[in-house]
Amino acid sequence: QVQLVESGGGLVQAGGSLRLSCAASGRPFSSYAMGWFRQAPGKGRDFVAAIIWSTGNTAYADSVKGRFTISRDNAKNTVYLQMNSLKPEDTAVYYCAAVITSFGRLANENNYDYWGQGTQVTVSS
Repeated sequence: QVQLVESGGGLVQAGGSLRLSCAASGRPFSSYAMGWFRQAPGKGRDFVAAIIWSTGNTAYADSVKGRFTISRDNAKNTVYLQMNSLKPEDTAVYYCAAVITSFGRLANENNYDYWGQGTQVTVSS
């Protein structure tokens, strides 16, 4: 039906940068917003960032604001997460997600309809 494919994860030293990508495919497909979530080892899944497709408006978790930037390429149906000044605490599996309607809060994972497979990000000290 709808598939989200993530890429760009890997191992990086503290203070370094990494860019994650999430490409959406499937027919038919439309989305109100795309978001990024992450899950650290032994912990729950937390909101990271989101972007509204039509307007480009963004939202960020306090823990990443000023360091991470979410963006989208409408022609490629792809969203990106640029991660700068990475810290060991950022180590997690990062998931992208799509929400079809505007109902609910973007930071709530239960409001999203489709999820990617996740990509591992490891930040060493």
